[in-house]
Amino acid sequence: MKTIVLSLGGSILVPSLETNALASYAATLVRLAERFQVYVVVGGGGEARRYIGCARALGVDEATLDEVGILVTRLNARLLVAALGRAAYPRVPENYTDARVAGLSGRIVVMGGVTPGQTTDAVAAVLAEEIGADLLINATSVPGIFTSDPKRDPTARRYETMTPGELLELVGRERMNAGSNTVIDLVAAKVVERSRCPMIVLEGRDPSRIEDAVFSGRFIGTIVADGIDRPLPL
Repeated sequence: MKTIVLSLGGSILVPSLETNALASYAATLVRLAERFQVYVVVGGGGEARRYIGCARALGVDEATLDEVGILVTRLNARLLVAALGRAAYPRVPENYTDARVAGLSGRIVVMGGVTPGQTTDAVAAVLAEEIGADLLINATSVPGIFTSDPKRDPTARRYETMTPGELLELVGRERMNAGSNTVIDLVAAKVVERSRCPMIVLEGRDPSRIEDAVFSGRFIGTIVADGIDRPLPL
């Protein structure tokens, strides 16, 4: 059975507790799990940024702010596990070894943050490398990787495809702070280049887009891989 790792931004899954997409994503993940081994790494989203902002205003250092963010990602992961019911492994792994062991159950494995300084993207990239995943999917708030921030720059162009080296060059100048909200961070880009695991980046507010990408290869986004133009359906 082929393996998928999904990096699911908290701003997509839980923009706030009142406006969450837990039920719709759970339904999508259950359908994916009928054909694939599925791992999900959940971000903190708006709730994490609220906690981090409050703590930062109190003068808390960046390392501790990262730990605050990790706690929120794990809470979001617990909510998704609850939404998945028996389809999910019942515990949220707190490290990569535990995630690998959880995968032996054949159920959907959901985890949050692991280490201070690592974003959701980085955790997902390391996990994909650790388990030898066939595909890494980054579901974010924009439809792919752009030459600049499309929310601020109307002239930004979307990359259809790029190599891991090109991705690393693009994000190499980004600054990492707790609660940062870039599409792909530097650590994740380095791990993707090292592991050579194919990655697609797409807009994930509608979870059906992930099904289309996996089952048919049809999606609007960016492919990060060496030597292919479009990924074949898994």
